[in-house]
Amino acid sequence: MIVLPRSELVFASGILFFRGALMPNVASAVKRVRVIERKTLRNKSFKSALKTLWKTATEAVENFSGNEDERSVLINKVRSAVKKMDQGVSKGIIHKNTARRKKSRLVQKYNFTLGD
Repeated sequence: MIVLPRSELVFASGILFFRGALMPNVASAVKRVRVIERKTLRNKSFKSALKTLWKTATEAVENFSGNEDERSVLINKVRSAVKKMDQGVSKGIIHKNTARRKKSRLVQKYNFTLGD
């Protein structure tokens, strides 16, 4: 027997809905719905963190003034953004070509800024 919170269940015109979506009748399908919801939340959280790291690294590269202390912070931000992208690829959250493209653009900006 499957127990779901009553507040999230809606029965309308002979069809059962859960959280606004059509509710399956088979127990394994119900479980898949719950698993997919968990994975979706985890992926959204990961993508949000990735975008934040990407943005901070890009801003750090663009606002680099040449200071040595700032240089070490810049290197750490770029490395952490690249690492997070690689993790996303290995977990299957982002496509490998997307990560390669973003890393390439970030490293190009980084190399141009530092003049290496």
